[in-house]
Amino acid sequence: MACESALPAIMDEQALMGLNPNADACYRQRALAYFEQLKASLDGWEVCAEALAKGVYSDDHVKFFCFQVLEHQIKFRHGSLSAAQQQLIRETLMKWLQTQLMNVHPEKPFIRNKAAQVFALTFVMEYLTLWPKFFFDVLALVGLNPNGVDIYLRTLMAIDAEVVDRDILHSPEETRRNTLIKDGMRGQCIPALVESWFQILQTYQHTHSELTCQCLEVVGAFVSWIDLNLIANDRFVNLLLSHMSMEELREAACDCLFEIVNKGMDPVDKTKLVESLCQVLQSAGFFNVEQEEDVDFLAKFSRLVNGMGQSLVLSWTKLSKTADEKISAETLRAVESKVPLMLQLLIHEDDDISANIVCFCYDYLHVLKQLPALNEQQKSNVEAIMLAVMSKLKYDDEYNFENEGEDEAMFVEYRKQLKMLLDRLAQVSPELLLEAVHRVFNATMQSWQTLQFMEVEVSIRLLYMLGEALPASHGAHFSGDSAKTSTLQAMMRTLVSCGVSEYQHSSVTLEFFETVVRYDKFFLVEPQHIPAVLMAFLDHRGLRHSSPKVRSRVAYLFSRFIKTLHKHMNAFIEDILSRIQDLLELAPPENGFPALLSSDDQLFMFETAGVLIVNGESPAERKQGLMRGLLSPLMGAFRMLLEKLPLEPDEERQTALADCLSHAVGFASRTSKAFSNKQTVKQCGCSEVYLDCLQTFLPALSCPVQRGALRSAVRSFLHRMIICLEEEVLPFIPAASQHMLKDCEARDLQEFIPLISQITAKFKNQVSPFLQEIFMPLVMSIFEVLSRPAEENDQTAALEKQMLRRSYFSFIQTIASSSSSQVMASQGAENIERVLFTIIQGAVDFPDPVAQKTCFIILSRLVELWGGKDGLVGFPDFIYKHIIPACFMAPLKTTFDLSDAQTVLTLSECSLTLHMIHLKRGPECLQFLQEYLPSLHVSPEITQELCQVLQQPDVKVLKNYMKVFFQQAKL
Repeated sequence: MACESALPAIMDEQALMGLNPNADACYRQRALAYFEQLKASLDGWEVCAEALAKGVYSDDHVKFFCFQVLEHQIKFRHGSLSAAQQQLIRETLMKWLQTQLMNVHPEKPFIRNKAAQVFALTFVMEYLTLWPKFFFDVLALVGLNPNGVDIYLRTLMAIDAEVVDRDILHSPEETRRNTLIKDGMRGQCIPALVESWFQILQTYQHTHSELTCQCLEVVGAFVSWIDLNLIANDRFVNLLLSHMSMEELREAACDCLFEIVNKGMDPVDKTKLVESLCQVLQSAGFFNVEQEEDVDFLAKFSRLVNGMGQSLVLSWTKLSKTADEKISAETLRAVESKVPLMLQLLIHEDDDISANIVCFCYDYLHVLKQLPALNEQQKSNVEAIMLAVMSKLKYDDEYNFENEGEDEAMFVEYRKQLKMLLDRLAQVSPELLLEAVHRVFNATMQSWQTLQFMEVEVSIRLLYMLGEALPASHGAHFSGDSAKTSTLQAMMRTLVSCGVSEYQHSSVTLEFFETVVRYDKFFLVEPQHIPAVLMAFLDHRGLRHSSPKVRSRVAYLFSRFIKTLHKHMNAFIEDILSRIQDLLELAPPENGFPALLSSDDQLFMFETAGVLIVNGESPAERKQGLMRGLLSPLMGAFRMLLEKLPLEPDEERQTALADCLSHAVGFASRTSKAFSNKQTVKQCGCSEVYLDCLQTFLPALSCPVQRGALRSAVRSFLHRMIICLEEEVLPFIPAASQHMLKDCEARDLQEFIPLISQITAKFKNQVSPFLQEIFMPLVMSIFEVLSRPAEENDQTAALEKQMLRRSYFSFIQTIASSSSSQVMASQGAENIERVLFTIIQGAVDFPDPVAQKTCFIILSRLVELWGGKDGLVGFPDFIYKHIIPACFMAPLKTTFDLSDAQTVLTLSECSLTLHMIHLKRGPECLQFLQEYLPSLHVSPEITQELCQVLQQPDVKVLKNYMKVFFQQAKL
């Protein structure tokens, strides 16, 4: 709306009614329009200023509204306000602040916060020029009035957010301004501010805890950039320590001390600061952690100790790089003197307290790792940390395994932190860790029947964690270092033979199977244990466990176990297959019984069955029989369900049937993963079985309902069969393609194109007749889908079209790059022209660098094929009319962003296209450029220069030149 200044001096009362959250929509709409009107008006904000200064309105929403209007003026219009208007803003704020001093009841927090933001914005805009006495004016007005002090402290925090907070992104101009503000404050008012904080803390520490905590937060925020001596002195530190003993202030005081400790400074000074602070805290009794019952405070205290410890480690790291060994050794002693306190906090039963000290612990271990040798005390510290980690890894009684919520998620995160410590311990002293885990593991496994689940789980978990903590190449934990190998081997032998897999708790069961699979190479060394572990996988402990979560995970782990050890499975294949037979059944949607495994889990089972059959030592005939036995039930169920599907009127049931059919195809596909190529399929005599599957599944393509799901499943199966059956698939492709191109959507085509590309790349000339036949129907289907109108804001449709366009260009690239390039040449002049124009359009008109790059690759290839003397009739003409202009028009577009890596790759392909044209057309190309480039306002000198670069044999020179050429052209 146009700016206006003739607004009434009173506010629109009816519009203000719409500010209430419970107001009718029409009033709310009117309030919104009024807000926009006041923002756009040159002096409408003055009505709001007057309302605030005089306290006209008692409604909180109206007050907030007035501050919002004022905020908008200061933020976006401050520079264009007259001196009188800027003065009015200052007076308004000070008058409003004055009224706060007299208020019996302070304003609501949301109004005080908004007011503080407006004060802070005004300060940022005016401190360096118009209002250098900002803080002195505010302090002189508020004194020690609690309402005034509250606004003052909130304003300081708002200023911190505007000027200091590193998490907020600032422009270079704002950063420069903020630096000037901080420099000005340091020189003019920081000592006065610090004095005011001290007075506030001293005045209100016993009577107004909320104000005192606010003030402590301000000190913590500002200490990072002001002179530390103003805060780290006796009177201030003693005051903070006295707050550490007051229940309502101690957490805020802890946070404040943490910020003081965290301040960047010289390592020697930092060590002195931390040590003096520690001394005071220790003598005040704060190190007696076990006597403290307030866990919230202890969590803050743990964070403070962590900060002090990390600061000392950082000082030691810096000092150890200098030549002064004495100071470095003193700092290391300072670090080590905190270890007993660190251990107390690490082992604390409250995980938050423990988690807050982990980083110091980790850094301390990193220090030990760098030392040439450990003394006895250091070894003892390592062992103590190790025992603490082992103890803290345990689950507690309240952990809900079947319904994991926020608390459980937090414990899982905490466990990850402990794992980091364990890995670091392994780097410091692998022998010590191995020995400690061995000791705990053996003791637990000897009496697992009498122990609680968390004791048993953690001991197996520790064995599992050793796998990553003591890394081995390709999981070869049972070769190489004999001490490690024999210890791990002994623990694995105990694990699989002590009967712990029978323990009745899901966490122990899962940990057992996870560990067995992590160390599956153990069974290559001691294969005698395989039968016992197989039984665990197959019975009530694994795939038949009462928990669906355990069954699901075991299905995956079982497939991994079998893949690694398939050479040792020969004696058990048929027994395993008969035991898992019911888990390989397609669960029909109508039986109403929950299946033991989900369809995703069954995929692993079918893959496992395939691996067992294919890798067995039985003759091909037997393998074929087993594979047919595995796949025939799927085919039978598929035929039956496919007959039902078109007759089913209910859409929900239709979807369930289609899902079931898709699962059947997916399961058959998954069994083929056991084959690496056609050779292995033939050797196993399984080609016929998979051809039968193909014939069974293909009719689904002509099903009139649920097309999307069925097409997707059959298409995936065809992808697999092209790998497994190779040319035996070819007779099925034409009919399948015909069905898949009928009534298709963007996504159908997008998924179909990779199938055709795979066939083209694999079979080349063999499929030329088929490709010639399908080329234009496929292209026309793509054109038809791309030309369908879509709603302007439909992001999904726009993205689908973009992806389809990319797929289309990839398909053309495959055709052009393979020896099937004749496929395009044989399509007739009109069709070729249509296709070529789409490629030019893709290169120039759509701002999609991925597609543009592909288009230039195609153009370059087509120039190579058809651009010479014996090329396609009329193609040289097309080069000059369209391809060369495209090489210049595309990069000149405003959407062609040369700072984007993908776009630079596109430009590179564009340069290669020009290079190829010059190779094929020679001087004629240069002649054309000399005539064409002046039409783009390129000077004769630059034209000449470009022609010379184009004649250079090294294409890199051209690529670099083109980048500079277009950067200059866009200036």
